[in-house]
Amino acid sequence: MIPRHSRAARFAAALLAATVVTSPLMVAPAYAQFGGVVFDPSNYAQNVLTAARSLQQITNQITSLQNEAQMLINQARNLANLPYSSLQQLQQSVQRTQQLLHQAQNIAYDVQQIDQIFQQKYANISMSASDAQLVADARSRWQNTVGGLQDAMRVQAGVVGNIDTNRTQMSALVGASQSATGALQATQAGNQLLALQAQQLADLTAVVAANGRAQALSDAERAAAAEQGREQRRRFLTPGTGYQPGNAKMFHGN
Repeated sequence: MIPRHSRAARFAAALLAATVVTSPLMVAPAYAQFGGVVFDPSNYAQNVLTAARSLQQITNQITSLQNEAQMLINQARNLANLPYSSLQQLQQSVQRTQQLLHQAQNIAYDVQQIDQIFQQKYANISMSASDAQLVADARSRWQNTVGGLQDAMRVQAGVVGNIDTNRTQMSALVGASQSATGALQATQAGNQLLALQAQQLADLTAVVAANGRAQALSDAERAAAAEQGREQRRRFLTPGTGYQPGNAKMFHGN
């Protein structure tokens, strides 16, 4: 029979041997070998993570390039000129109105000429002027008034004729503004709409000026006619030499 202490000794020795044998398996690195190729899971996971990060960087760069390209496209749109211009039509409308003003009869829109004619025709009636001269001056003033009224009506007709052109231009400019692809086109369309308003204000100014001219000529004619009427009444009431007796012969030889 084996002594009790001997069995205990052998069991302790076997346990120690088992610990020595199994310890290398517990601390060995985690890798596997397949057909002579060593596979390291930790290294593989690190490579996959690095590749994912590189792919993300490339994706970010592509997105950045797309944003820059879109920004350049937007800048090009903002710098594109408006393909429609109403400048020529607006200038023609202004020129037509100016021509009508320049065709003013007798008394033009000229300060020096107005002063000269008013001094000659509308100032104080000369007491030494003959009756024939007074009649001629009155007729000249009447012609100036009639001409001013006709000029005013011609300017009014010209402005009314511009309304249809303005309507067409306004419709085209509003359409161009609504279809503008960039800030510059929208700004240019807005500027042309302002130019259209300026042209309409110029027409309105011309009408006011023509009407004012006609009214001023009419008032001036009435004032001059009143002055001339006083002069003619004064001449009529001024005592003359009266009747002077003289010799008269009824028959020849007596």
